[in-house]
Amino acid sequence: MPQNSSDSAFDRATSVSSAEGGGVVAELDPGWEVGGGILNGGYLLALAARAVLLGSPHPHPVAVSASFLRASAGGTARVELTPGSSGRTLANTGAVLTTDAGPALTAQVTTATLGQEPADWSANPVPVVPTPEECSAALRPEGVPVPGLVERLDIRFDPATAGWVEGRPAAEPRLRAWMRLADGREPDPLALLLFADALPPSGFAVGRLGWAPTVQLQVLVRALPAPGWCLVENSSSEVAGGWTDEDCRIWDSTGRLVAQSRQLARLPR
Repeated sequence: MPQNSSDSAFDRATSVSSAEGGGVVAELDPGWEVGGGILNGGYLLALAARAVLLGSPHPHPVAVSASFLRASAGGTARVELTPGSSGRTLANTGAVLTTDAGPALTAQVTTATLGQEPADWSANPVPVVPTPEECSAALRPEGVPVPGLVERLDIRFDPATAGWVEGRPAAEPRLRAWMRLADGREPDPLALLLFADALPPSGFAVGRLGWAPTVQLQVLVRALPAPGWCLVENSSSEVAGGWTDEDCRIWDSTGRLVAQSRQLARLPR
């Protein structure tokens, strides 16, 4: 059963509060790690965006562009905000998330008000995939531990892109899966920021297993998602020189494209 946001593990883990003397403070939840205690980049992005929303005249993040400066673990963090231009339809804010180890993430966040209007035109039709009930649960290859992030999400892989789990790599780096928060909280723009970085690296599809740290990530939130499952697709167009790009598209339960992202990441050794 869907939970209210106040009952959601995601909302508790991304909660922020204004600090005396300015800025925002938060407690990074170690449960959203991707392995070795390293927190997921989408989780950090959602927390930084929530910090920006505290002082924004608009309710939704619509464009977030972030550079990741170092891996982050659980613990106390501070988000310093630098307001930029602000108008009737959008506002811009710079954010720097800092832990005891130093600055971990810098982001430029644009906020506005999103709706659920259908697209005027789209080159992103929703892929034809089996229903969530017909797709594979979030399995891991033998010997690969299950990170905390996976336990907080309900992920159902499209069988057409899940051969890597059984040691059958595909010809192209592409992953698709249905996704929702495990506690039933419905998706919103902050959750979409998490979903945009929640699948394994698309290199897993071709057998390149291992941590692929994100260097730069841009997420565009296009509309308010409808309740229910989201379909997430990640793909890479160039894998070379120890680097890979990754494009992500997210559709809601109605088939509406609700978010897109692009990132640059290091390849696992």
